[in-house]
Amino acid sequence: MLDEFSQLLSRARGGDPDAMRRIAEQYEAKVRVVARVHLGPALRPYLDSQDLLQSVHRSLMVGLREDRFDISSPDKLIALTLTMVRRKIARQWRHLRRQDRLSGASHGSSNLALLLTSLSSPRQDPAAEAQFRDTVEHLCDNLDDVEQRIVDLRLQGYAAPEIGERLGLSAVNVRVRMTRLRQRLVSAGVMDDWL
Repeated sequence: MLDEFSQLLSRARGGDPDAMRRIAEQYEAKVRVVARVHLGPALRPYLDSQDLLQSVHRSLMVGLREDRFDISSPDKLIALTLTMVRRKIARQWRHLRRQDRLSGASHGSSNLALLLTSLSSPRQDPAAEAQFRDTVEHLCDNLDDVEQRIVDLRLQGYAAPEIGERLGLSAVNVRVRMTRLRQRLVSAGVMDDWL
């Protein structure tokens, strides 16, 4: 089966439309579901799961043709496309916030826990939704002042060097702190791609 998959990838890299269609069939449904789950109320007015799916497909096909991806199995293909969609969502959020900031649109002082919760899709179960909100609030309450400012500035669309400049830290220090914060977000069940 892996040999068949390798042949299919090879044909897709060569631009074979049938191979590209068959590759896309392997990840489409999962990417669409992940896109819907990660498009919380704050992003739904700006992004559509179908548009995200097309963007992932376009990026994957370009990457395959340029031989940028080492995909050895269908599982790795799916993992790559799911990572792509999460990053595209986070990048779009930061882009929107950056545009707001540059245009002078004010969001006032944001409640970090509320903002992180609004970026996640609501759970079907009200008890699970309440537990998720509590988890996010607990996480945010346990961040020190610098960590809160880093997350807040990152969610506003600032890059690591800009955050470092605003907080008097080196860009390397900000990146290290963001890596640690990502780990905490993942362990709390919050999408880490926002940082």
